[in-house]
Amino acid sequence: MRSEKEKMLAGEPYDCTDPELLARWHEAKRLQAAYNAAPSTDGARLAELLDRLLGARGDGVWIAAPFFVDYGENIHLGRCVEINMDCVFLDCNRITVGDHSGIGPGVHIYTVFHPTDPAARLSGGAMWRSQTAPVTIGRNVWIGGRSVVLPGVTIGDGTTVGAGSVVTRSLPAGVVAAGNPCRILRKL
Repeated sequence: MRSEKEKMLAGEPYDCTDPELLARWHEAKRLQAAYNAAPSTDGARLAELLDRLLGARGDGVWIAAPFFVDYGENIHLGRCVEINMDCVFLDCNRITVGDHSGIGPGVHIYTVFHPTDPAARLSGGAMWRSQTAPVTIGRNVWIGGRSVVLPGVTIGDGTTVGAGSVVTRSLPAGVVAAGNPCRILRKL
C-alpha cells in the first residue's frame, strides 16, 4: 500500500492529515520561522537553515525573507537563483527552479489543487481532498512580482513572465508573457 506522501507526490488524491505529512509540515514551519527571523547578514545560519528546509539548492542561491513553504523538501533550486521577499511556495509536489532564474517579490507557486465540485472537495473528511502536480521553471527565467504559477505548469528556459500574471498553462522557452490568464506577448 502506498503512503500518503507517495500518493501526494504521484498526483493522486491524498490525506494531508497523515501523521508523516503533518510532522514534516510542522518542521517546515519551524525552519521557515527561524529563517525568516535570522539576520540577513548571517550567511552561515541562513545557509544551514536552507539546507535543512529545501530538497536541494545550488551555489549562490539567495532567498529574501520572509519566505513561506508547505513542506520545503520538495523545492529544488539550481545555481544562482534569486527569490525576492514574501514568496509562497506550496510544495506539495516538486517545484524545480533552474540555474540563474529570478522570482520577484510576492510570487506564489502552487502545486496543490482541489476538486471544483463542493461535494467532491469535502469527501476527504475534515480537510479538503487534495491532489498535486509539479511546477518546473527553466533556466534563466524571470517571474515578475505578484505573479501566480498554478499546478502542473512548466516555464521554458529564458522566458520572462510579467508582474501580476496568473500562469495557468505551460509557457515555451524564449518568450515574454503576461496577463491573467498569462499569454505570450512576443518571442525573444
